[in-house]
Amino acid sequence: MKAKVIIISVGMSGISSVKQLSDAGITDLLVLEATDRIGGRIRKTEFAGMNIEMGANWVEGVADQGEARNDILSKKKIDLANEVQKKGNKISEWPRSYDISVMAMQRFFEHIPYGPTRPVDMVIDYYMNDYEFAEPPRVTSVQNTHRLPTFAKFAENVYFVVEQRGYESVVHYIAGLNAVQEITYSQDRVTVKTENGLLYEADYVMVSVSLGVLQSNLTTFSPPLPEWKTLAIYKFDMAVYTKIFLKFPKKYWPVGSGIEFFLYASSRRGHYPIWQGKKTCDRICILLITIMDDESRRIEQQSYEQTKAEAMEVLKKMFPDRDVPNVTDIFVPWWWSDKFFKGSLSNGVNGYEYDQIRDLVQRVHFMGEHTSEHYNGYVHGAYLAGKHSENILMTDDAKREKNEDILCHKTINNKFRRYLNTILRSS
Repeated sequence: MKAKVIIISVGMSGISSVKQLSDAGITDLLVLEATDRIGGRIRKTEFAGMNIEMGANWVEGVADQGEARNDILSKKKIDLANEVQKKGNKISEWPRSYDISVMAMQRFFEHIPYGPTRPVDMVIDYYMNDYEFAEPPRVTSVQNTHRLPTFAKFAENVYFVVEQRGYESVVHYIAGLNAVQEITYSQDRVTVKTENGLLYEADYVMVSVSLGVLQSNLTTFSPPLPEWKTLAIYKFDMAVYTKIFLKFPKKYWPVGSGIEFFLYASSRRGHYPIWQGKKTCDRICILLITIMDDESRRIEQQSYEQTKAEAMEVLKKMFPDRDVPNVTDIFVPWWWSDKFFKGSLSNGVNGYEYDQIRDLVQRVHFMGEHTSEHYNGYVHGAYLAGKHSENILMTDDAKREKNEDILCHKTINNKFRRYLNTILRSS
């Protein structure tokens, strides 16, 4: 089978690419998806009689007024958690050779040899850094500590999606099961081979699999990718961000206006640190725990019963004077163990190069949230990366390298915005 363009994996970036190419009049498209659904890391599941988000859950940079705004969310309000951001001078213009980690900067300016050591300082540090980037300060680039572009160019509001149709209502289910095994490319054409032995030819291929999949051996390239491209791929981290959902027969934690998050200060950094009371109907009592990095990997490798027991032990320490009932149900998404994702989101570590990770290799184009210089790790970063897809068919390098900032300052097209707004209507 032959097509003009093959798109591998249809998460938000792939979906955005299909729409962009179609709008440009390129309709000879072939989509290959390894799973039985589209949406990638935007996925809901049923738990405790309601739908919850397994992956992407936040919409960032939302404003009611103003020229620049992230229209992935619009007028209808959903449950909101305001996050405090430290604001400083923009340092992204620093030469790459001067880039260092957040922890190195802490050591230099705050004279803390090994980072925070008191439990309360560790959990605050965890909330400020790990909770945003899904990795500890020892690897996160200090460039991420200035005001993030999402908030600088859009707005400060951060919304948590609880819509029962799910964040994934922006996409439709399809039957795919076409996992790509090998991509053979040359100056003239691209051939894609799937796990079931089928061969597809195209003029171009657009690879929108996750960074974790690129770093694994699930899909191989022939000839192997050039060294500069391989180094760029492995210079980034595929972080793991895990949500643990616990159902209880009753609410025993504090509730009310302005109360949503609880932090657990443990001597063991990252041990069940961030708890969130789900703002749902009163009859459903759910607590959400968020963990990252090594603790995520550890929990994915143990049983639900072990995780439940550990969580209950922490809860009894957090609320020693309250009658804490036993957990009646638990759910833990396993993004790190899933071979089609191998993690949750990308994180730019110190010394990263976005130009190289998104550059073409002959007729192979790379896209996804990890290729978005200013919005990596976000759903809107994946969407904007997909909007660049028509550029691979342009011969003019200047056009092919459109400045992402121009796209970001423009209002996301009205048709797509109206489609996205459907997720915000109350169920």
